Amino acid sequence: MPLPLPTGQLASPTPLVWLPADHRELGNEPHRMPFLVLGDKYIRAVRVGAHAQPVVFGLAQADQIDHLLSLVDGVMLTGSPSNVNPAHFGESVADPSLPLDAERDHLTLALVKACVAQGVPLLGVCRGFQEINVALGGSLHQQVQEVPGLMDHREPKHLPIEVQYAPAHDIAIEPASAMAVWAGGTTARVNSLHGQGVNRLASGLRAVAHAPDGLVEAFEVEAATTFACAVQWHPEWRCWENRFYAAILGAFGEACVQRRRGRPK
Repeated sequence: MPLPLPTGQLASPTPLVWLPADHRELGNEPHRMPFLVLGDKYIRAVRVGAHAQPVVFGLAQADQIDHLLSLVDGVMLTGSPSNVNPAHFGESVADPSLPLDAERDHLTLALVKACVAQGVPLLGVCRGFQEINVALGGSLHQQVQEVPGLMDHREPKHLPIEVQYAPAHDIAIEPASAMAVWAGGTTARVNSLHGQGVNRLASGLRAVAHAPDGLVEAFEVEAATTFACAVQWHPEWRCWENRFYAAILGAFGEACVQRRRGRPK
């Protein structure tokens, strides 16, 4: 099925959403070169689901965050093949074969704190969910599937992409939460494509959804003055086909519109 193309006018004034890119080396030896990578599905979800204009600040540095946040109306931290370096929560790397992204860590962990402090709408997805927890003082299970009592939350990589992103398990949602409103109830079925997961939830975060094994699947920033929420699953995946996923993106987009209206022109 072809992916939807943006149609019609964006909201006026048009909100801008910053999506930090991954840093990867692509190509075969001896022709590997560094690239900035950002998945189409995230850009399309912002454009179609949040009705906002995605923007990328190539090679942005942590000392530029305040200036760059003054130009945008929201931040979406995407998923990625790379993991948050365990050094950021006081551990050594358990599996050296898994990819890391030091440049992304350096930017996004500082970006999370700035978004919360400045009231910038913030949506975290998968790695982004993990980044928010670590940035605010939490820790991660490096290999969820190795933890007694927890399920294997990884995708079946030998199967087609559509199967990998298909609903995989239920989540239990806190009744008194925005997540329950978006889901239309206290249960929902979501996809699952992750190896890391929340171990210690950071102070100031409220868990609002859990997997059947008890793993945190969604949280919100309790003291946030605007949308500040993160999910372990991938609501960007064909969000236009899933009412729950669309509601998450829509609420994020509306918060970005409100910030845009309040920013100096």
